Amino acid sequence: MKTIKSFSLIITLIILSCNQNNSEEDKPTVYLVGDSTVKNGQGDGAGGLWGWGVFIVQFLDTTKVNVQNHALGGTSSRTFQAKGLWEPVKDSLKKGDYVLIQFGHNDSGPINDDFRARGTIKGIGEETEEIDNMLTGEHEVVHSYGWYIRKIIQDTKEKGAIPIVMSPIPRNDWNNGKVPRNADSYGGWAKQVAEEENVTFIDLNEKMASAMESKGEENVTGIYFYDRDHTHTSAKGAVMAASLVAEGIKESENSLQAYILENPEIKLPPKKDVYIIGDSTVASNNDTLVGWGVPIDKYFDTTRVDVYNKARGGRSSRTFRGEGLWNAVEENLDEGDFVLIQFGHNDGGHIDQPKYRGSLKGMGDETQTVEFQNDSTEIVHTYGWYMKKYIEEAKAKGATPIVLSMIPRNIWHGNQVERNGDSYAGWAKAAVQEAGGYFIDLNDSIAKKYENLGHQEVQNYFPKDHTHTNMEGAELNALIVAKALDQLKGSGIRDYIFIPEEETEE
Repeated sequence: MKTIKSFSLIITLIILSCNQNNSEEDKPTVYLVGDSTVKNGQGDGAGGLWGWGVFIVQFLDTTKVNVQNHALGGTSSRTFQAKGLWEPVKDSLKKGDYVLIQFGHNDSGPINDDFRARGTIKGIGEETEEIDNMLTGEHEVVHSYGWYIRKIIQDTKEKGAIPIVMSPIPRNDWNNGKVPRNADSYGGWAKQVAEEENVTFIDLNEKMASAMESKGEENVTGIYFYDRDHTHTSAKGAVMAASLVAEGIKESENSLQAYILENPEIKLPPKKDVYIIGDSTVASNNDTLVGWGVPIDKYFDTTRVDVYNKARGGRSSRTFRGEGLWNAVEENLDEGDFVLIQFGHNDGGHIDQPKYRGSLKGMGDETQTVEFQNDSTEIVHTYGWYMKKYIEEAKAKGATPIVLSMIPRNIWHGNQVERNGDSYAGWAKAAVQEAGGYFIDLNDSIAKKYENLGHQEVQNYFPKDHTHTNMEGAELNALIVAKALDQLKGSGIRDYIFIPEEETEE
């Protein structure tokens, strides 16, 4: 009897498993075809650029529908098909699937050249142009933009799937507070073809341009688009476009509206953290004395990273650790974060006298025991030992340590700014060589800049002493730091740096 019951249970489980597999296979699939505004690069946000196709999935009930993003950057309605990218999508289509179609950004390029050869004939007509493709070496008959869009629509309908056509998203171009539309070109032609083929059309161009205008140029650039790129959106811009696609679907009579979530929970890509540790030449001190860590965040893409300046005036590599300031940073570090480390100005102080902040000179493992009046003691290490500890512990948390040599003091010997390459700057570099991480010789870079400016002008940056800068000096040093980070190959941090064009030549 037990054998019969066990066998029955096995049969039941097999049937349930088969039903689940069939249910998964029977789910309709939403296929996306388009260019980089639908999927930029690998769809992983490289350089902070995203396509809306990556986020449309968050607006759809994925328990009932699958989503596949087949868009490819750089393609036009012509080359997406000529490269064979449409064929596997078409072959995979089954009755009840959906195809979201958006092309146009690249269709205005040259029809024939040896670079991309991706342009299409303007309009929706049947005219053609025969070429010997300079890029592929093949003979090709080039059609109109509308012809290529129509072909995707018709191929989709032949497979029993449902096409949805969209006008291309707008570029982040402004004219007297208005975003130019493309209703007289690719957006209008996409609409005409959709109407002729009696399929759903979403005027994504108009919807997004209106949304951008409601926010204003100053609230769009730098948040939804970047200054450096007027075509490709940030994650927030891609979410905006995806939300408007979902809105357009809900407003239509298309059956895909049944799969649009009423209250989607939108998750943006997690931000990385950039922590800065150091002394008063980095820290926020007061209105008069300002460290470079205060204005540095303006050179970071703060839509993708958060910058935390944890530097503290008066601290050395020893006391920043001894007072628990480093521990507070370390416990918050996550994989992929960055730590910018600059100490040295206070490490030359007294080791065993108030303020008890000096460290032993050099890179060795020697120590000195300091006794305090309350019968407590402290084992003091070398500057290099402390710096290597910061590096090693940051790496252990999966963060990237970047060591910067201390900024130079406003001390001159003739026309030369005093450097410390044979002491703290040199030891900072040696710490990186021994423990890993990345190194920026800020001491030398800023010294060279000061020498180019001249002693008299540099004096204006130091209102109180030869060590601490005012905001103007902090701004100058922060720009030098940003430029150095932007050139720091392999660290990953350069992907998050943005230096305005007007400052790149300074």
